[in-house]
Amino acid sequence: MSQHTNLLLPSFETDQDEEVERKTQTQTLNGGGSVWRFKGNRAAKEASSVSIKSVLSRLFDNCSKDVKKTILPLGHGDPSVYPCFKTSVDAEEAVAESLRSGAANSYAPGVGILPARRAVANYLNRDLPHELKADDIFMTVGCCQGIETIIHVLSCPKSNILLPSLIYPLYYSHAIYSQVEIRKYDLLPDQDWEIDLQGIEAIADDNTIAMVIANPHNPCGNVYTYHHLKKVAEMAKKLGIMVISDEVYKHTIYGENLFVPMGIFASIVPVVTLGSISKGWLVPGWRIGWMAMNDPNNVFKTTGVVESIKDLLNISPDPSTILQFALPNILEKTKKDFFEIKNLTFRKNVDMMFDALKEIPCLVCPKKPESCTYLVTKLDLSLLEDITDDVDFCMKLAREENLVLLPGEALGKKNWVRISIGVERSMLEDAFVRLKSFFARHVKSQTT
Repeated sequence: MSQHTNLLLPSFETDQDEEVERKTQTQTLNGGGSVWRFKGNRAAKEASSVSIKSVLSRLFDNCSKDVKKTILPLGHGDPSVYPCFKTSVDAEEAVAESLRSGAANSYAPGVGILPARRAVANYLNRDLPHELKADDIFMTVGCCQGIETIIHVLSCPKSNILLPSLIYPLYYSHAIYSQVEIRKYDLLPDQDWEIDLQGIEAIADDNTIAMVIANPHNPCGNVYTYHHLKKVAEMAKKLGIMVISDEVYKHTIYGENLFVPMGIFASIVPVVTLGSISKGWLVPGWRIGWMAMNDPNNVFKTTGVVESIKDLLNISPDPSTILQFALPNILEKTKKDFFEIKNLTFRKNVDMMFDALKEIPCLVCPKKPESCTYLVTKLDLSLLEDITDDVDFCMKLAREENLVLLPGEALGKKNWVRISIGVERSMLEDAFVRLKSFFARHVKSQTT
């Protein structure tokens, strides 16, 4: 069985018995002369169009079996399918113990079971000056449900939210679906991808509900300093908005900067921390995450945010009870060397690909990442003969080389390209050869 079985990949296989073209006809009558009074709700169409899954699907459709090369899926962010990236034995044993106990077969409360909420609070309290209680934690179906929940809870007529120019696109999708206006703020690649705080003040207004940060940053791979995060908190307080801090990559750091949780500054501004074990433990399919209310001044309670979160979670799917029961042991018993070994592999892959890209001048990485599982590169179109933008680059690369990278447009910033380094090293070596060949075919003649 292929290691890519669970990824969104074309098989290039057809069933001869089913190779019959089917014509789709629009049926407006039910046969008795009456009109069918139901139809699909297309409200999610625009929101879905900016999702990574949608973009990757179009790219894989562009791959060709005629190329005679295996597909290299370097647009994904899921290292767990590769043998060099396995979760910890401690985590596996915790889930097995939870399953065998028989205590996790029931429904869970909408906010999550108490042992899981208490374990997350204790886990986060290791790095915080104020103490979180179990009541400050809400369990979610991965970090994704946390993103969905907080945006839906805050949405109101004419509201807008501040998002980085490069960010996990699910934030865009849920803002669009909730009819919250998106206002993008810049990240500064020549300043370690710091947030353009002056720019934030310029685009915020009385209808701004929150700003989102990612730390460590997905996909840029930087880790914000204490000094910079304090400035973020002070700016958010000045504007009267909360900070939503996505910290799912806190255990995937291989550079020198230490992780600083945004919750440290909760006495300045209320902070919603979104987290999960998906990235740190290499188990995105387990779908267990949390929202943490860092709010010693009780702003979230007095403004009704906490009550709204509880109400929404009561009508939303719950994370697996089995995983919730396992979570305390996962957080408490996973050994430090698991993270060290995992992050060393990421660092070696980053070092290799960062150096290799120096031979492909149309893809410029402004800063070697120190966290996450990607290289973000600026596409220099001036060097290319027949490439119009990042989407065109990735489409032609998929068609000519069966190599799939993610265009920056999917992440909010045009003419950038994201390369996943959370794969086997041999795949990166192959990808480099294909990129070099592709560049040679498309480079402008006067630059050779």
